[in-house]
Order: sequence, then structure tokens, then C-alpha cells
Amino acid sequence: MEKSQELELTQMRKSVQKLGSSTEKFGEPTLMRFLIARSMDADKAAKMFVKWQEWRSTWVPNGFVPESEIGEELEARKIFLQGLSRSGQPLMLAKASKHFPSKDQLQFKKFVIYLLDKTIASSFKGQEIGNEKVIVIFDLQNIGYKNVDTRGLITGFQFLQAYYPERLAKLFILNMPRFFVSVWRMISRFLERATLEKIVIVSNEDEREDMFKEIGAEVLPEEYGGQAKLVPIQDVVLPPLDN
Repeated sequence: MEKSQELELTQMRKSVQKLGSSTEKFGEPTLMRFLIARSMDADKAAKMFVKWQEWRSTWVPNGFVPESEIGEELEARKIFLQGLSRSGQPLMLAKASKHFPSKDQLQFKKFVIYLLDKTIASSFKGQEIGNEKVIVIFDLQNIGYKNVDTRGLITGFQFLQAYYPERLAKLFILNMPRFFVSVWRMISRFLERATLEKIVIVSNEDEREDMFKEIGAEVLPEEYGGQAKLVPIQDVVLPPLDN
């Protein structure tokens, strides 16, 4: 680690203490995510970190979201967890045509947390390091106006940016219909530049081939040119973490 990064980490830890919290249980990889997300500004990273701790204690007091609290969202079987890409990053796949805007926003927000937490945890090898990232495929094939959920997408991205900094490796958007372009333009206004730089709207064979190479045939579902079967996220059983 560079000397400048060590200095910023030290300053961040002090700033977190001044805000009445602690970094004691968290390693450098976790803290570095917050520093990177705030352009290596220790004070801003500390505020973001403390806000994240407060958010986790409110929304996930037991450390996880029970499936019993998100039953309606899981019933649609619209999110799939496909295993690890060639670079060791878990692949989550979302089929937008199976989604309908939720009438229960509290449940939907818990569902988003469940998806991100479980996808990230699927890459742990015994325990969390803190710098794990995820790859997401967002498939818009066969969507209609009834599937469009601008509010839900904005919520998901806001959670990702505010509470899962530097967790997104790449987001591939497939089969975007013409009518969705204006929707995406509106959603993009809520995205930070660092997030936008990780999003690829796949629109030609070269981009599809790049996606294939990055993810790998072993985990990419058959309908996308891979060799895997679709695995609904609730059907994935993760091994217990080491103590």
C-alpha cells in the first residue's frame, strides 16, 4: 500500500472516532472502498462509513434480511445467482420482464439489500475480505410498460452508491427497447460518474463477446451463449463463514 493511502486510512480512522464510531472490526480493504468512493478524502469517507454503519444497524440489525420478510418479491423468481466469473466475481442476473413495481416499498428495499448481500457473500472464501465486487446482467428482453419501475431502479442504484461503495465491478444491460431509452436517461441523472463508467449497454456483437469473455461460459446461462442453467437466488445455499 502506498504511503499516501496509509496516511488517509489513519486519518479516516481518527475521523470515524471523532464522529463517535469505530473502525475496529473492519480491515483496510473495507475502509479503502469508502476512501475510493470519496476520492481519498478521509473526512468525507468517514462520514460515509458512519452513515453506512447506522444504516446497517437500522435496516439489517441481525446481519441479514430473512427471506420470510421478502416473500412476495422472491415469488417472482426474477433474480438469479450464477456463480463466479473468470475473475472470481459473482454474477447476478435480473430479468426485468418478471418484475412489476412493488406496492410495498419497505419490502422492496429489504429485497434489494438481500440481493446485494447474498451476491457479495457468495464470493467469500471462508470469510469476507472487504473488497469483493459483483457483476450484474440486467436483461430487458420482452419488457412492457407494466414492468418499468423507475422508482425501484433509482432506489437500487442509490443503495448501491451510498451503502455498497465500490462493490459494483460491471453492469451489463441487455436488450434495451427503444421506449426504455428515455427511462434510462432519467435514471442516469441519479448516478455518479464512477457508477456510469461501470455500466455497459450491450448493443452489438463485439460488446456481447466482451461480456462473454469477462464472465465465462461456465456461469453464463445457455440463453446468453453460456453453459449454465439459471439458478434463482433463493435456491442458492451459501456455506457458513469461518469464525
